[in-house]
Formats: sequence, C-alpha cells, structure tokens
Amino acid sequence: MAKAKILFLCTGNSARSIMAEYLIRKKDPVRFESYSAGSHPKSAPNPLAIETLRKIFQTDASDAKSKSWDIYKNESFDFVITVCDNAKETCPIWTGKPIYAHWSSVDPVEAIGTQERQLQIFKEVGLQIARRIDLLLNLPVERLSSLRVEIEKAAKDIGRSA
Repeated sequence: MAKAKILFLCTGNSARSIMAEYLIRKKDPVRFESYSAGSHPKSAPNPLAIETLRKIFQTDASDAKSKSWDIYKNESFDFVITVCDNAKETCPIWTGKPIYAHWSSVDPVEAIGTQERQLQIFKEVGLQIARRIDLLLNLPVERLSSLRVEIEKAAKDIGRSA
C-alpha cells in the first residue's frame, strides 16, 4: 500500500501543525507522508515549536517552513486534520475523499510569561499532539479502503477524547 498522505492545518502554520507534521514523520515514516499548512501562515515557524521538537521529542525540524494551504489545493490527501478552531471553520474542501478530523489544542504561541513558562505550554501542547498521533497510529490505516467509516469515526474521536 502507498503511504497515507496526511495534512495538518492551522491558522499560522507556525506551531501546532508544524509539530504534528514532524511528530508523525518521526513516529511512522513508513505508513505516513505528512504535510502542514495554514490559512494565514506566519513568515516562519515559531522558534519555540522547533526547540520543543528538538528538546522534548528529539526531532529535527530545522527545515520546517510555514506554508499557505493554497499550495496543496490540487493535492489529494487521505487525512486532513485541523488542530485549531479557526482552521476548522475555514477549512477548504480537498480533492479526493479525505478523512476529516478536528484535534483542537490551545495555541502555544499565545502563551504569556517567562520563556520557561512559554516552553512549558509548548511542551504540553506537543505532548497532547503526540498522544493523539499515537492513537492514530494504532488504527489500521493500511485497510483504509475497506474500513473507511470506522477509521474516520476513530480519527474524529481522537480529537474529542485526548
């Protein structure tokens, strides 16, 4: 089976969606091909997101770029997962028949306080995303064509429960 293509969407594509893209890339590069984008991308990923990936998850995201979801408008994806409420509300329709799920997380970019406090919020959000990805990785995505309804329900439930 070909790799399942997964797209994580956020507004700024600077923190949550970047962390999700790189975490699934590290956790299961065999079954998934991961991407991220935003409705209004920032000029670059948030440095604290890159630092969190490096320090907490031993993941190198130094090549990460914030991108507009417009660059993927002609791509087909197996999964489209929004990680912020704004992206959920404005998410475009993608070609093909992707499974849509919403995994809302607080925006760590909005954390206030010392840099240590901000890093703590990034870590908490990163751990939440990592747990959700672990749950997704337990689904039989290689049987997507025959278990589509069950996998879609399970992917949506991940965002509600984790």
